[in-house]
Amino acid sequence: MKKIISILVIALSLTVVGNAQESMKKDAMMMKDSKATTVTLEQTKGEFTQKELVLNAGDYIFEISNNNVGHNVGFVLVQKGKDASNPENHIKTAYVTKAVANNTSETSKVTSLEKGEYVYFCPLNPTPQYTLTVK
Repeated sequence: MKKIISILVIALSLTVVGNAQESMKKDAMMMKDSKATTVTLEQTKGEFTQKELVLNAGDYIFEISNNNVGHNVGFVLVQKGKDASNPENHIKTAYVTKAVANNTSETSKVTSLEKGEYVYFCPLNPTPQYTLTVK
């Protein structure tokens, strides 16, 4: 009985890992095949080097670089006027897919932006809130 349970646990684990890998492949293919424009942003200690962005409405992938901050950084995008401290207001697709380690960069999923104003910041660094305007 213990052998059967062990075999079932191993089989289930392999299925979960396989499904996760397949999902990651699909996400990567969607990013590659999309017409999204990559917006590269750099963080240094306590700030983004880009203080303001102006973009056209469309699909974007945010690439966040950690330039020797000394710890992990992230990226949060929120429509201007909404409570940025409430994660429910964050545009989740704009989150980097994993925390950005020191002296590396990571990307977000494809994020569709409509005309309006947004704010972006890093809660891990932490940085001020900067303006992103979409025409």
